[in-house]
Amino acid sequence: MTIKECYEIIGGDYDDIMSRLIKEERIVRFLGMFLNEGCYNDLVKAIEDENVDEAFCAAHTLKGVCNNMSFTALSKSSVDVTEALRAKDINLAKTFMPKLIEEYDLTVKTINELLGDK
Repeated sequence: MTIKECYEIIGGDYDDIMSRLIKEERIVRFLGMFLNEGCYNDLVKAIEDENVDEAFCAAHTLKGVCNNMSFTALSKSSVDVTEALRAKDINLAKTFMPKLIEEYDLTVKTINELLGDK
């Protein structure tokens, strides 16, 4: 799998990430770093615990990471959860979580496949 194919599968913007990181080697390095980013796990736990403030912080961080990595689809899901939590509406955030989880799982699975090919 190529990096471009990876981005196509996850609904990302390959051209955008290339315009910022310039070299595919850099993209691969940052994709690997994404896999070790803990904000997603922090978000899931905070949602389970119904801790709105911690969930907002984690969702906002995830949103930023996704924007920086040009993960368009996952970023959209992160925005939905972030904005619900900004409004302190944990129940609305919970309704958006299945889509975020789906997008996150696809992103992680695809990155793992890509990095396994490297």
